Amino acid sequence: MTPTTTRGLFATLEAAPGKEDELEQLLVAAQSIVEAEPKTTSWFALRFGRGEYGIFDAFPDDAGRDAHLNGGVVAALQDHAELLDDEPHIEKVDVLADKITSGEVTKGLLLRLPIKESHRDDAAEFLRNGESVVAEEPATTNWFAIRFEDGDHGVFDVFPNPKGRRAHLMGKIPQQLAAHGLPWLAGLPHMSFADVLADKISTS
Repeated sequence: MTPTTTRGLFATLEAAPGKEDELEQLLVAAQSIVEAEPKTTSWFALRFGRGEYGIFDAFPDDAGRDAHLNGGVVAALQDHAELLDDEPHIEKVDVLADKITSGEVTKGLLLRLPIKESHRDDAAEFLRNGESVVAEEPATTNWFAIRFEDGDHGVFDVFPNPKGRRAHLMGKIPQQLAAHGLPWLAGLPHMSFADVLADKISTS
């Protein structure tokens, strides 16, 4: 199936010491900004650990992504640079496949796979095929198969609760990746658990 979204962004943010609560408040408040962006179809403000935050968002096309990059959320982060220990690290990603449904989400998961250049097509096909698997996982609310600019591949997905995330981690995609994908790897996979602080999910 053709994905609803084709482009995405993944931003990592590190709070300045003692500014964690203020940065969280800024990220939660940013939801009202993206609600007014018609081409920001999915947006998630994330907390990975104390002081470590992120944003994942997805768009139907390049124009939507460019509009967001020139919009209010980036401007708000620039205006409150004192809340950050360093400048945000923003990466563009391609969305290879997605599942987008409505519902409350509280937990997220980011899996990043360093893939050998000779196996990037294999990894992309594997991830695209994963859409049919997660379609049968009711507690995998939203799922994005992604390709980073540096050639890494991966998945970002969100769940209503920890139980849904555990069910996904025990499901077919991780099992199939362990069984067939290890020769594709150029290094160790990196998995990050996240709390979802705020979100926008548009299913229309």
